[in-house]
Amino acid sequence: MIERVRVAVVGVGNNTSALVQGLALYRQSGSLVGIRSEMIDGLGVGDIDVVAAFATSEEKVGRDLTEAIFLPPNNFPRLDCDLPRAGVPVTKGLVDATGVPRVAAALAGAEVLLYSAPSGRPETARAYAEAAHTAGVAFINTTADPVARDPHLLDRFEAAGLPLLGDDLASQFGTSVLHNALLRLLQERGLTLVSSYQVNLGGTEDFRNLVEHPNTKKQSKLNALASADRVEVAPLGYLPHLGSQKVAHLNIEAQGWGETAVSLDVKLTVHDPSGAAGVNIDLVRVAASARRDGRGGYCAEATSLLKSPPGTAV
Repeated sequence: MIERVRVAVVGVGNNTSALVQGLALYRQSGSLVGIRSEMIDGLGVGDIDVVAAFATSEEKVGRDLTEAIFLPPNNFPRLDCDLPRAGVPVTKGLVDATGVPRVAAALAGAEVLLYSAPSGRPETARAYAEAAHTAGVAFINTTADPVARDPHLLDRFEAAGLPLLGDDLASQFGTSVLHNALLRLLQERGLTLVSSYQVNLGGTEDFRNLVEHPNTKKQSKLNALASADRVEVAPLGYLPHLGSQKVAHLNIEAQGWGETAVSLDVKLTVHDPSGAAGVNIDLVRVAASARRDGRGGYCAEATSLLKSPPGTAV
């Protein structure tokens, strides 16, 4: 029987809520609805145990993980499943790099550290990566902050036989995935792109944070798009009443045969945390499998799950 993956999470926000609830739902129902990969190297969706969690919110620290995921400002809905206490108290997260040894010690027993804190805090992201390296744990960076794109850090993880995956996950069916697919379809069908844009609106705390601290998020979105020189990504918009839903608007202007005009407008509405969890479940299994095989550094099989893998712009 295959050994279950022991994962630690950084950030007890909506994305972690969606992941923790989803793990319980799929174990209880046996459903395959919304699953991209039923098995990855022998690991099923239910073969994941969250063994540690880190957060900076005083309201969440000390609470059982299954309680903390429902505390404000989290607004991802409750899924239709029983959610027993995890027996995993939320631990105080890093404030600065001086806490790296403490976090490394708390990672004892974990195989993978999933960094799912808000984007815009590159020093914190790198500090957690250092803690994972010290503890001998694979690291996944789901934010736009450059971690896996740091060649020196990537080399160190490779030398240690530890996977380092990132940066910035590509949502299971999000704006960048859809936008890129449409742009590639234009190219495949011989149309000429004139211009394109995307607008993203959301009501999660991550959206609020990104509006205030956009940093590398726009560049990461452009990294995920073909023909990026003719594509504009508008600043993110935070609308609290949307809750965990994201509303995206896409426009494409192109020319076909005879230079005739082609125009396309698309509206996409999704639960953003679900899109993250649907990808994180695969990234965790890829990282765990690679660590068990002693394959350090970046794993090429993760590329389709990320916006800004190593080699893309910072």
